[in-house]
Amino acid sequence: MSSWKSLLLRIGEKSPDYGTSSDVKEHIETCYGVLRRELEHSPDDVSQYLIQCAEQLPHKSPLYGTVIGLLNLENEEFIRKVVKNTQTNFQDALDSGNCNKIRILMRFLTVMMCSKVIHPSSLVVVFETLLSSAATTVDEEKGNPSWQSRADFYITCILSCLPWGGAELIEQVPEEIERVMVGVEAYLSIRKRASDTGLSFFEDDDENEREPSDKDFLEDLWGRIQVLSSNGWKLDSVPRPHLSFEAQLVAGKSHEFGPIGCPDQPAMPSTMSNITYGKQKHDAEFIYPQRIRRLNIFPESKTEDVQPMDRFIVEEYLLDVLFYLNGCRKECASYMAGLPVPFRYEYLMAETIFSQLLMLPQPPFRTIYYTLVIIDLCKALPGAFPAVVAGAVRALFDKMADLDMECRTRLILWFSHHLSNFQFIWPWEEWAHVLDLPKWAPQRVFVQEVLEREVRLSYWDKVKQSIEHAPGLEELLPPKGAPNFKFSVQETSEEDGLHALSSDLRNMVKARASAREMIVWIEESVFPVHGMEVTLNVVVQTLLDIGSKSFTHLITVLERYGQVIAKLCADQDKQVMLINEIDSYWRNNSQMTAIAIDRMMGYRILSNLAIVRWVFLPANIEQFHISDRPWEILRNAVSKTYNRVCDLRKEISSFKKSVVSAEEAAATVKAELVASESKLSLVDGEAVTGENPVWLKRLKSRAEKAEEEVVSVRESLEAKQALLSRSLDEFEALFYSMYRSFLNVLTERLPEASKCVTLQGLKGIHADSMAVDLEESSAMDVDNENGIPKKSELNGGRTSNVYNVGEKEQWCLSTLGYLKAFSRQYASEIWPHMEKLDAEVLTEDVHPLIRKSVYCGLRRETDGL
Repeated sequence: MSSWKSLLLRIGEKSPDYGTSSDVKEHIETCYGVLRRELEHSPDDVSQYLIQCAEQLPHKSPLYGTVIGLLNLENEEFIRKVVKNTQTNFQDALDSGNCNKIRILMRFLTVMMCSKVIHPSSLVVVFETLLSSAATTVDEEKGNPSWQSRADFYITCILSCLPWGGAELIEQVPEEIERVMVGVEAYLSIRKRASDTGLSFFEDDDENEREPSDKDFLEDLWGRIQVLSSNGWKLDSVPRPHLSFEAQLVAGKSHEFGPIGCPDQPAMPSTMSNITYGKQKHDAEFIYPQRIRRLNIFPESKTEDVQPMDRFIVEEYLLDVLFYLNGCRKECASYMAGLPVPFRYEYLMAETIFSQLLMLPQPPFRTIYYTLVIIDLCKALPGAFPAVVAGAVRALFDKMADLDMECRTRLILWFSHHLSNFQFIWPWEEWAHVLDLPKWAPQRVFVQEVLEREVRLSYWDKVKQSIEHAPGLEELLPPKGAPNFKFSVQETSEEDGLHALSSDLRNMVKARASAREMIVWIEESVFPVHGMEVTLNVVVQTLLDIGSKSFTHLITVLERYGQVIAKLCADQDKQVMLINEIDSYWRNNSQMTAIAIDRMMGYRILSNLAIVRWVFLPANIEQFHISDRPWEILRNAVSKTYNRVCDLRKEISSFKKSVVSAEEAAATVKAELVASESKLSLVDGEAVTGENPVWLKRLKSRAEKAEEEVVSVRESLEAKQALLSRSLDEFEALFYSMYRSFLNVLTERLPEASKCVTLQGLKGIHADSMAVDLEESSAMDVDNENGIPKKSELNGGRTSNVYNVGEKEQWCLSTLGYLKAFSRQYASEIWPHMEKLDAEVLTEDVHPLIRKSVYCGLRRETDGL
């Protein structure tokens, strides 16, 4: 890397590029001196890299703004181009809805204004343009209120700039910025308060009505800005390096920032209904999501020294670093651990990371990314951060019963992976009390699932060793993952001959018999004698046993003999039998069960509809509240179906671009051919139309090939569009099947709608019945010395009444939670079918809790339900 690039990149850091100096002012002076000389050789490179650094290292924006301000004193024309390029980038970001770029470039404009590079009035014009667009959007007559999320985003961008430049704006253009503040206040008075329904980390938050005093994210930010304004815009968390150069910067020329325009919001439908409004609202929130939903894990005493606005600024820093450095985890952790703030923020950092890890409907990045960042932060801050992370886990564990089901699954996956990187060390004795809870209690299920995932990442004996201080927890370990082969010598009798049949099949595999030969053998020698059920059992169990040594062995068997299984399991009923056999063979290993089913679906041996049918069989329904096993298989099936749709859409988008390119190339060649044919040239001293015949022949050949390429690409596009249409039909059928299955099993088990219409009411049913039992039981045994009831003999002598939700109620809570999670995760694909879903599945006689779960997942208003 060139030295000037390295200086720009590492400004403000402890870096060899700046020698032993850590003084920000010296860094700025050094960087400015080098860049000033570099401008003579490569001004375009400097401009491009400077803007790129400001965009991707936004916590250093004040430093870059000051450097630009100093360069403005020497080379106004260069800085004018920087401002122009920034304006172009900003307009492109507005047009494409690139939220992060819009927000960061507005901050960049603000710090350039502080360094006298941009005129304050120009920045106010940008604010007013966004403010006007936002006000128009939420106007019932002129706008489209369903797109309020974009309007809120614009206002958030305006307010989030003020900590970086509010003092300068008040000083230089007080009337203009006051006009903006009045406009923001007016906007807040006409907008609809945003709801977190369906996106809350805890189930109770979705049910409880928001108090009038409660604020949504934008109202909260406005309150913080007002407090900051009343404090004279004084902040500890925003560096103001331009003040050290104020005497110099004041002589610089302020440039005008060109006009910008906000894109129009989509027009309101001619007939606005609950569904059409919900569709557009979902589309808007997908493009302009709320950046953070605060997860308040720790007591306020842990962060009481951090002022409200400082907290917002640190959150901004952390989220920026997580976003822009997602490809460099160690750099990311390093920057997060060394933010330019004068106070400690480990607790705030943990809350921010966990809020992203558990964000609904989807985190910005995969869970593994946050896992790696947390691991690196624990290593970078060994004296502080590991204890904070442990405290966060304990706090979430305490709230496990109320944690959203999707959040609970992510927490299990993260925590097990995290522990695997620290030798599985955890004070399990703290959680040994879960053995006293009923098997359906969320805390007990959490510990059980974490241990199961740990076994996947290590091996059974190692995980058992890690819980040696809480040996009772061995009860929650999964069985050792050995296969359960039905046709071994020990499991079969000589009379039934099935072991010999299995051996014959195994010998055929060893002899590398083809799939066709095996099918013929089965049809002629096995099926006529033993029937379909036994044939399927023997073939599936034997092939699974051959492929049981490793994942690679399984793939090899499926690639060679998948046709055999597919031939046997041609319809859905047989496929359900096939899944039963897989589940039976791998009953001691949930991971291999899920992998085998997933691979068979990938090879089109199993259909997603068969998997849904199997998951909702009675034996699996009984596990819904005590195990993730059936849910993992269902999640994989839905995810694979959805990924097929996404992949096809990407391919179609690529083919559309290829069609345009091919058509342009064909048009160019054709135009060249026409021009050549129309030219006059001399042949044997006579004037004839057309160029050299040899050259014309080549051009015609090129034109024909170009036309053939256009036809070929169009045919490929049509083929992909046909596949997409079929995949969308599959996805629709899958969700209708899944929703009907949820509806059937929940309707059987939920209490009557007249008795229970809320989750809180559902939780209280068992507790109420226990209270009645206690009142009626006058002969209860009591320890006379302490006045405490003796331990219940139920649940193996352990007290089971610590968790006061009954098994049936917990089953309903868990199943409703998963129904909401599936609806939320695939809302984009469900909304287009909402009318049909309402008419055929979510009819008026459906239990209100079922409809609430679906609507909550889709963030659809519940019409007063």
